[in-house]
Amino acid sequence: MKYEMLYLIDAAMADEARDALISKFEDVVKNLGGTVVSTDKWGVKKLAYPINYKTDAFYVLMTFEAEGSAIRELDRIAGITDGVMRRLITKAA
Repeated sequence: MKYEMLYLIDAAMADEARDALISKFEDVVKNLGGTVVSTDKWGVKKLAYPINYKTDAFYVLMTFEAEGSAIRELDRIAGITDGVMRRLITKAA
């Protein structure tokens, strides 16, 4: 199945740390038996509403193929990772 994960990273995070975080999620997908199709870095954008008193976030859209069981684990890891403000995993059409 093909999925998309849109996640918001704290805009105050250093570039190296942000790139490491993006690589981490790509590695998680690969380690769970999936393949990363693409990773689009949308850059820093203004949030519709403040999250933890922050008004900007770095948006990343990762498209990947994986099994359903991998989705739960990816969501769990993203949920406990520092620097990730929000995440959403959806099935791609």
